[in-house]
Amino acid sequence: MPTPADLLAALDPEQRQVAEALRGPVRVLAGAGTGKTRAITHRIAHGVASGVYQPGEVLAVTFTTRAAGEMRTRLRELGAPGVQARTFHAAALRQLRYFWPSVHGSELPTLTESKLALMALAARRQRLAVDQGTLRDLASEVEWAKVSNVRPEEYPRLAPARGREVNNVDAETVARVFGTYEDVKRGQGRMDMEDVLLLTAALLAEDERVAAQVRRQYKFFVVDEFQDVSPLQSALLDLWLGGRDEICVVGDPAQTIYSFAGANASYLREFSAKHSGTTSIELVRNYRSTPEVIGAANALLSGTSSRGVQLTAQRASGPAITYVEHTDEVDEAESVAAEVLRLQDEGVSPGSMAVLFRINAQSEAFEDALAARNIPYVVRGAARFFDRPEVRQAITLLRGTARSGAGGDDLVDDVRDTLAGMGWTSEPPSGRGTARDRWESLHALVSQAETYAASDGSSLGGFVDDLDRRAQEQHAPVAEGVTLATLHTAKGLEWDAVFVCGAQEGSLPISFAQTPAEVEEERRLLYVGITRARVHLRISWSLARKPGGRKTRSASRFLAALRPDVHEPRPARTKKAARAAMCGTCGRPLSTAGERKVGRCIDCPATYDEDLFARLKEWRRERAGEDGVPAYVVFTDKTLEAVAEMKPADDAQLLRISGIGAAKVERYGDELLALIN
Repeated sequence: MPTPADLLAALDPEQRQVAEALRGPVRVLAGAGTGKTRAITHRIAHGVASGVYQPGEVLAVTFTTRAAGEMRTRLRELGAPGVQARTFHAAALRQLRYFWPSVHGSELPTLTESKLALMALAARRQRLAVDQGTLRDLASEVEWAKVSNVRPEEYPRLAPARGREVNNVDAETVARVFGTYEDVKRGQGRMDMEDVLLLTAALLAEDERVAAQVRRQYKFFVVDEFQDVSPLQSALLDLWLGGRDEICVVGDPAQTIYSFAGANASYLREFSAKHSGTTSIELVRNYRSTPEVIGAANALLSGTSSRGVQLTAQRASGPAITYVEHTDEVDEAESVAAEVLRLQDEGVSPGSMAVLFRINAQSEAFEDALAARNIPYVVRGAARFFDRPEVRQAITLLRGTARSGAGGDDLVDDVRDTLAGMGWTSEPPSGRGTARDRWESLHALVSQAETYAASDGSSLGGFVDDLDRRAQEQHAPVAEGVTLATLHTAKGLEWDAVFVCGAQEGSLPISFAQTPAEVEEERRLLYVGITRARVHLRISWSLARKPGGRKTRSASRFLAALRPDVHEPRPARTKKAARAAMCGTCGRPLSTAGERKVGRCIDCPATYDEDLFARLKEWRRERAGEDGVPAYVVFTDKTLEAVAEMKPADDAQLLRISGIGAAKVERYGDELLALIN
């Protein structure tokens, strides 16, 4: 068994400070790759070896079963096998199962593995017809509300203020479904994962005997990944402590990427203010990455509200970071696959390389490019593109359309019309969630159809055959291969070579990140991606979505901190500035969004070219008919008025008009400019 001296000798100076701080409140700010798990497991083992801790009196809490298992393994190897290392939910469930029968005289409610069946019943009782995607979004929203201590009756008031929304479901309806879900769940004698924490907290708060017994059992607490703690978890932790301060928390505010799910980094940042006499230690020596990678990571967060510790690389210098601009997403994927082959020839194994992107739907181009070169790959945290339910359903419908001969003369229109029956529209849904993920997958098929048609493919049947070929190539089983993963899924992992792809505006930060806080979370997401790389790091972006498409994209604003030739975009006008906008005709302040869009009061005479406006409306009518969508989906009247007034001469000027984004410029830009000219 290691002695206390042995345990301390294995640590660097800062890690040793952590291991020696055995009493009182301790906060460890641990940067990426600085050995935080090593530090806290040696701290616990040192406390046990020196007699300060009894193993059974220590509870180490983390967020994933994998992390808890790794912690138990390390503690066993360090001579502290009796220490409990569990997730928040596992620790709470253990206490709940033990105390509930004696306190309530009944069996503990049955833990349900999925909310969806109960949520579907709640929706039906509210006479709300929803698909599986919306049910999952409702379930996620209920999870957020419960971990944030938001009750159903409070939801309509608090949700808008916190930027919460469920696609196509208003806040009042979400609240009603939420309340009905709770009723249905209780009626069936069930509980969900959030209830595990809520019921445990209620037991501790309402029964002093239970609280006293738990506090006698656990006298020392260690919490890993403390930046991810939710209000509910923080409340439970306070009840476990019962006013004591024998707690050590470890985290990195720079890796806070789950705020949308209820995580709140303020508990980590403000820990010292809450616990007087806190010992605060920073782990800054990064053992994972080269100085080049660490330099980029530090620069990305420098001077921002997201900054954590200033990392210092301990590895030898490596290759420079590569920044690559591509014409389109296919070109980007082909280039990445070629670089993977080059690195493989140099001895880097496929299993030690990763391609990271913002959303799952971006994986398809990389799957295709890797499969074409017989490079093995694995998709982490999601089904491969052609395994996704919406993609399988779409291909089945397209195959049926092709066989029935119901299609028209235009392949792309046939694909759009078929997928419109699944809910696809030309514009994405607002906000995050499964509705957005589903739309992205279907839109990837539309883009693939446009690419196929541009390469002289005109048959819907031929396009479906091409999709079948791609699916067959991408379904080859692999034992080890290049990891394809979202940036969220990559957290906690590392590879020798990392490709951060899709680093363009609209993807990173993603388009629905609107507030400064949401944009900063996207910056931290890029930071997580960068710090996954040990040696090789390549960051790339594409100017267009598909080959031959309009090159309306630009590199992510975040790269301005890393490359001198990339500049921050001009900030959007604030609401205050927008309110102060004046009418171009009479000079009075403009009070509505519609007035601000056209730059004049609604009662003032039009300052736009009315003949051009009439031509634009006629064009819109015809275009909407061709696309099979309502006219407003193409452009609203207010947007067309703005076009008729400003008469943009190029894509850049089109993009300055409210209501016209990169996707609409790519789709309609040429036609609009032709009409104007």
